[in-house]
Amino acid sequence: MRCCDVEVLWDEMREGIEPRREHVLAHLRRCSTCQNLYRQYEGVAYCLSCLPAVDPPPSLVSRILDHIKASPAYRHHRTDSLARIPSPIGPLAIAWSDSGVTFVGIDRGEDLETARTNIERRLRRPVRVAEPPAWVLEAVTNFFRTWRVDPKSIDVTSLSEFERAALLKAAEIPPGQVRSYGWIAREIGHPQSARAVGQAMARNPVALFFPCHRVVDASGALHNYGYGVEMKARILQMEGYRKA
Repeated sequence: MRCCDVEVLWDEMREGIEPRREHVLAHLRRCSTCQNLYRQYEGVAYCLSCLPAVDPPPSLVSRILDHIKASPAYRHHRTDSLARIPSPIGPLAIAWSDSGVTFVGIDRGEDLETARTNIERRLRRPVRVAEPPAWVLEAVTNFFRTWRVDPKSIDVTSLSEFERAALLKAAEIPPGQVRSYGWIAREIGHPQSARAVGQAMARNPVALFFPCHRVVDASGALHNYGYGVEMKARILQMEGYRKA
């Protein structure tokens, strides 16, 4: 069994955020899953520490790199393309690969090269500026006409299983309606992970298309949005949302 809270800690470490020791210890004290794993692997770690140190063969690193470069996943996602596309809420920065849209961002007033650098850092792979193909333009047009998108046209395979599940569940929320972080957590089988759902929404690389703007807090307040609460309210109003 995997602990979704630990997955969040790993994601934060990948983003360069060092988890505080007291947070880790507090989690271990309350999480029986992690306690069992700790006891299980504590003995393994001790046995490994008793083994004599062995120097790796000089060719190991190059062989690992060659293996990664030869894998289909590496070839497939080696470079994404990026374009700025107009929309009813302003220009969108959209990246894509052969397998689907990989990034959607609302314009912040930065030049395209700055956006490219930031998206490249976010996706952790090269991104190049290119002309958008017809299917990407059609996806944008269809979204603002129907407020829906085909999940099959989106590629978020680089996200964790928990993040993908949370975003796919958000995509099931009808346009003009909202659901809470807790609702998504319960729907995907992690009822105690509303906070982790919130973090998954905050890291959503395909804003709009996977509609994290339709996710609110338990009281119904809009709570937060990477592009500002005002933009979140504007998009919801365009979809037909009216708070009761």
